[in-house]
Amino acid sequence: MKLSGILAISGFPGLFKLVSQMKSGLVVESIIDGKRMPAYATHKILALEDISIYTETEDVPLADVFSLISKKTSGKPTVDPKKASVDELKKALEEVLPDYDRERVYTSDLKKLFQWYNLLAEKGLLEEEAEEAPAEGKPKAKKAKKAVKKDEK
Repeated sequence: MKLSGILAISGFPGLFKLVSQMKSGLVVESIIDGKRMPAYATHKILALEDISIYTETEDVPLADVFSLISKKTSGKPTVDPKKASVDELKKALEEVLPDYDRERVYTSDLKKLFQWYNLLAEKGLLEEEAEEAPAEGKPKAKKAKKAVKKDEK
């Protein structure tokens, strides 16, 4: 599952897709309502592909955690972090990632994790990315090999 181009911006609700770059920042589009806005260098911008969850052994990328949750829920939204208790959120993460570090993964992290997963699942971004990634990689490699063979002749 690829999360490239999906951003979280502090102070703004939801997630955003990277649309373009400009001199002083980025142009992003809200996944919630599709509105575009500038995100300046002064905002705290996090790419979801760079985020990991602490475990007892090693960090697990957020994309892998989303894949585990998606397999468990068949790609449908899961626990609502606004309505669920802290214990329910911990139990839900423990079901998919039993060795997560309970001391370093805070309640706010759990709420964001499930909020982001539910948003991506509702918009169908988890399924599309999982299906597109393998299909894109294979043809490119074959085309590259053919191009090399033609050049050699």
